[in-house]
Amino acid sequence: MKAMVVRAPGGLDRLELADRPDPGQPGKGEIRVALHASSLNFHDYGVASGRARAEDGRVLMADGAGVVEAVGDGVAEFAPGDHVVSCFFPDWQAGPPTIANFSRTPGDGLDGFAQEHVVLPATAFTRAPQGFSHVEAATITTAGLTAWRALVVDGGLKPGDTILALGTGGVSIYALQLAKMIGARVIITSSSDEKLERARALGADETINYRQTANWGARVRELTGGRGVDHVVEVGGPGTLPQSIEAVRVGGHISLIGVLTGRGGEIPTALLMARQVRLQGLIVGSRREQQDFVRALDNGALRPVIDRVFPLEGLADAFRYEEAGSHFGKIGVEW
Repeated sequence: MKAMVVRAPGGLDRLELADRPDPGQPGKGEIRVALHASSLNFHDYGVASGRARAEDGRVLMADGAGVVEAVGDGVAEFAPGDHVVSCFFPDWQAGPPTIANFSRTPGDGLDGFAQEHVVLPATAFTRAPQGFSHVEAATITTAGLTAWRALVVDGGLKPGDTILALGTGGVSIYALQLAKMIGARVIITSSSDEKLERARALGADETINYRQTANWGARVRELTGGRGVDHVVEVGGPGTLPQSIEAVRVGGHISLIGVLTGRGGEIPTALLMARQVRLQGLIVGSRREQQDFVRALDNGALRPVIDRVFPLEGLADAFRYEEAGSHFGKIGVEW
């Protein structure tokens, strides 16, 4: 069985297409899944590149989509032939978050989904959205669910709200699409006018080139008549958070999702307090939240934006493409 693994201490030149034993048949409460696709996330890049140290020979990728081949005793939720997608936190089934690390995340603390077959508890998967290809389905595990939780679960997004999405990566484009599906107004930033035009084609109401407009937080306030946005999808971290605080309305909501600009820095806490802003850190979501997300996607109003698809053996090249930062939306892997 083919699997893409990373050899310690990591690095894109240390990715290897290995031959691993077939996992066999499912036991009680388990399902056997033939995997066909994954999608790239910044977290996966951290593991593959060696920034996040992984065990030697770890199978990569947190996202996995495929078809159920067999079910074990006691499994009633799935049947052979069902299309399924993995869960980022397979142990977090429902309720408030209880996990603060990646020790049980596939592709990091556990073997991931860059392989041909897995046998895992049925609770490590949900159904895939109806009509989605395997590559499209694979995008919901990390990026899609993160945007859903940020805006819908934690943010309570409603029609007429205004959101600010930073950049045009997987989470931000999902946030744009979800917000438009719900009936919200969207402002989005990028350093590329070409990407901003593509965002407008997806429904973005206002766009800001942050290289041309350094004080983009103030520009957001101008675009909202001085009020500020209701929600900010913050993927940058300390380098962009001060501007996001400037951009949000009094009593607004900031979802702190990424740390692309680093792990530490000065934050204008006085303004954060004065604006009475709710700053919510989050990492993806629970299985129950993913099931809710899938039901929302089943109406067919949203299809993920896939920039480019690579073969499994080209995973290192896929990560190099991600590293270059030229993608718009998600990068897929298919086999």
